[in-house]
Amino acid sequence: MLKIGAKAPDFTAPDQIGALHKLSEYKGRWVLLYFYPRDNTPGCTAEACSLRDNFTEFKKIDAVILGVSTDSVKSHANFANKYQLPFTILADSDEKIVKAYGADGLLRRISYLINPNGQIVQVYGSIKPNKHAAEVLRDLRVFKNGP
Repeated sequence: MLKIGAKAPDFTAPDQIGALHKLSEYKGRWVLLYFYPRDNTPGCTAEACSLRDNFTEFKKIDAVILGVSTDSVKSHANFANKYQLPFTILADSDEKIVKAYGADGLLRRISYLINPNGQIVQVYGSIKPNKHAAEVLRDLRVFKNGP
């Protein structure tokens, strides 16, 4: 697991429609990079739907959500369509991203909040899927506006 203050490792990966994304493309914006074990499992679905239900709030504060798992592009496409997920889900089938961020392992749910300079400012290692979106939004508001 990476530590607060570390530079977020850059990567390139395809999303649920096959378009390539680089973390460095989001420089200048806040990014929630969240790792989850598998598409369509109860906890992962609850977390994704919670983020979906709060997506408007993330957009209001110009924050990007990037989900990552080792499932395929096709699996991600089905997952995103089934639950109408409005954010990007990256397919890390070669496990380079999960290894770079210490999220490898079968059941590793972890998130990183990355500031506009590409620095990790918060690490979420103990995630409650239904409450994660609210927790991140609270932290984003504090980082952007002060306590």
